[in-house]
Amino acid sequence: MASGGAGKDKRVVVVGGGIAGGIIAKTLQFQNVVTLIEPKEYFEIPWAQLRSMVEPSFAERTLIKHSEFLTNVTIIESHATNVTSHEVQTANGHTFPYDYLVVATGHPGPGQVTRNDRLKHFQQDYEKIKTSNSILIIGGGPTGVELAGEIAVDFPEKKVTIVHKGSRLLEFIGPKASTKTFNWLIKKKVEVILGQTVDPESISEGGVYVTSGGEKITADCHFVCLGKPVASSWLHDSILKGSLDKKGQLMVDEKLRVKGHSNIFAIGDITDVPEVKQGFLAQKHVSVVAKNLKLLIDGAAEKKFATYKASSDMALVSLGRKEGVAQLPFGTFFGCLPGMIKSKDLFVGKTRKTLGLKAE
Repeated sequence: MASGGAGKDKRVVVVGGGIAGGIIAKTLQFQNVVTLIEPKEYFEIPWAQLRSMVEPSFAERTLIKHSEFLTNVTIIESHATNVTSHEVQTANGHTFPYDYLVVATGHPGPGQVTRNDRLKHFQQDYEKIKTSNSILIIGGGPTGVELAGEIAVDFPEKKVTIVHKGSRLLEFIGPKASTKTFNWLIKKKVEVILGQTVDPESISEGGVYVTSGGEKITADCHFVCLGKPVASSWLHDSILKGSLDKKGQLMVDEKLRVKGHSNIFAIGDITDVPEVKQGFLAQKHVSVVAKNLKLLIDGAAEKKFATYKASSDMALVSLGRKEGVAQLPFGTFFGCLPGMIKSKDLFVGKTRKTLGLKAE
């Protein structure tokens, strides 16, 4: 334990071990008494999942046991089930008192709680893709588009179809980037059906799926790539229930404190910050909250606190291994340049370094 400093004995509980929760626990671990509550034994780099589906060995670097980088943190492998004014309750029947709380539960994670089971899951997805001649992807947001890109580049002989309920792909970014992405997929022989939905349970014999518009799609397998609600149901009967908005997100102030609570912060996808939810922004949340927690614990004046400003719409979507589309405040870029930035390694080496680990 670090010596000296007013905060060394303050108890900080972090709920959620994803990008935001894992990195803030690492950042605070030698300054305070930190407890991480997270049901999975591993930290996962989420934007690398789709590459791992076509190259399972890629997941070896993207799935990291929390114990590898949280050397001074008490790790509780359980779900949080409730929050009171002074403690967090967990599904395994224990309670963990806190002086300061950071909520970072984001979206529901994968069902596999061990690293080995998660690696096996990627291997199963790979076998599913490899043995199928035709693949249906339900959803044309960033996940569906990136998965289609990975399959189209690595398995160009496969017939890939995307069904998306919106009028265009990647609706969270501008029309120009969306159109360029659509054209890239068509060039790769991916069929794109817009303005329709498909119920994955509607499959009939022979692998025929019927869309809401009555179109029939034959596919050997399917992947659902639809957005998930935030993981905040555990807060519905807690002291934070009045701080949830209609989407289930926690309302925060400019210092990322949960509104109405001076010692509780929220970071990452669970916040109501009006911006596209992306990993690099969650890391910016971490920087602000880590600084504010230290100032708060040290008794600093509030005027010294860092503030967070919602990011303007920025996005970087990979298209296979070498290309991508980037929307930045000053323009839209397509092709090899965004591909060089993201698609080759998907920021895996950089993220590992952030955790204090070797890039490889």
